[in-house]
Amino acid sequence: MFFWFIATAVVTIGFVFRDPTFDNRLLIVGSVLPGIEVVFGGARALHSITVSIGLLAIVMLVTKRGSRIRATLLGLPIGMFLHLVFDAAWNDTDTFWWPFTGLEFVDEGVPIVDRGVVSIALEVIGLVGCVWLWRTNGLSDRARLRRFLADGRLIATPERSR
Repeated sequence: MFFWFIATAVVTIGFVFRDPTFDNRLLIVGSVLPGIEVVFGGARALHSITVSIGLLAIVMLVTKRGSRIRATLLGLPIGMFLHLVFDAAWNDTDTFWWPFTGLEFVDEGVPIVDRGVVSIALEVIGLVGCVWLWRTNGLSDRARLRRFLADGRLIATPERSR
């Protein structure tokens, strides 16, 4: 699962913050980061709310209020929070509340991978969402794509946002 988390995170932030200056680059990274735990055989610390809260606290403590670096770095924990939401990670209480429910991890798999056909359907929906975001924001245009890669801003073109 990759596209499901990217599309849901970017669309959610677009609707919630309505901020054309929001840097989506680290949001995208944060939204897929917990997925690397597939390599370890199951959900681990990155599927815990504690890690997302801890990362958010670190960003808030080590960056200056109103700074561009804070605005950029906040995308990472926000993306990780959204991964937990769109992965329904709270269904695994022990992992979600780690380390408060114990330090051991049970190899129960990663939630989104364990859903079988539903996971495939969600990934197809995510792919459609990513294509829609790509087209709506005109990222086929090299200049717009370079600008997005440089500043992370997604700005829908008027003729494509209808």
